[in-house]
Amino acid sequence: MMGFLLNLSLILLATMAIIAIVNLFTVRIVKPSQSGAIAESVSILVPLRNEAENVNGVISSLLNQRELDDFEVIALDDSSTDSTRTLLHAFSDKRLRVIEGLPLPSDWLGKNFACHQLASAARGEFLVFVDADVRLSDTAISSSINAMKRWRWDFISPYPRQIAITFMERLTQPLLQWSWFVSLPLRLAEALQRPSMVVANGQFLMMRRNAYFQAGGHHAIKQEVLDDLELARSMVRSGFRGGVAEGSRIANCRMYSNSKDLIEGYSKSQWRAFVNKRGAFFAMSLLFLTSILPIGMGISGEILGWYGYFATVLTRLVVAGRTRSTMSSALLHPVSAAMWIYLIALSWNRKSRGALMWKERAL
Repeated sequence: MMGFLLNLSLILLATMAIIAIVNLFTVRIVKPSQSGAIAESVSILVPLRNEAENVNGVISSLLNQRELDDFEVIALDDSSTDSTRTLLHAFSDKRLRVIEGLPLPSDWLGKNFACHQLASAARGEFLVFVDADVRLSDTAISSSINAMKRWRWDFISPYPRQIAITFMERLTQPLLQWSWFVSLPLRLAEALQRPSMVVANGQFLMMRRNAYFQAGGHHAIKQEVLDDLELARSMVRSGFRGGVAEGSRIANCRMYSNSKDLIEGYSKSQWRAFVNKRGAFFAMSLLFLTSILPIGMGISGEILGWYGYFATVLTRLVVAGRTRSTMSSALLHPVSAAMWIYLIALSWNRKSRGALMWKERAL
């Protein structure tokens, strides 16, 4: 039995390695050198709830955008209880508009409702959603819009570089890009434009105004915890084209600065990431087969197990090199996979108990 599982693991790892290498050479990349003047109006939209530590950094980086002939920044204070509102109003730039979020309706999730209000207040032909913990280069938006035009896309998700500093961050954050880079042939997904093959990251996500509203905007996904992915899927279902691009040269993000926030952040959404409990069990089994079993077999004396382990490490290094993410934890990949399995199980446990919380709100 163990021999069969190891052979299955090696087949899966070989497939993942091939996909990673193909994506290495074919992934769409947004480069600062491809920027150019954007004549269309652009609305940059930032939802903030208790983001005092990020306000100055994110708003400054957005107001510093270049090569946008006509743009506005709209920041929504979503009932913050810290100094977020005060810090926002300290900016005097006329391009910045601060709006106060309305009370959260019972049938909406907080971020979705905040984004819905932002889009409703925007006037731009392009809508750009940016999370508070994201920092953009000064031509990030113009470069991304130009990329959309070249590729004839209606939306784009330039995936930011994920900053990882603490040990827990270094264990978990590199798996964000690794997971889709080794499992999805990106150009095939782009050609097929199937909702099930869409990758998107709401940290930095932009779209044409008509695509957003014709697809129903955030109203169509108001109860979805994975708002970025579901919004992109909604646009694809409506006949619009787009996808993920490698955006580490133009954007970076440090999602969590401590272990508590990291665990809370991922446990709020992993129950939905794989559709249902069967999907979650499949994902955990796949992680075990490809990331934990090989080294376990290697330690027990099976040489093929070591081949599998180092093949996984190779894919981690390939993805980290392309996305400028953390390389230092590649050798600890089995530990990273075990941590992710724990986060999936924790998320389902909390979901079943009705104990999911985020930003002091029940999910």
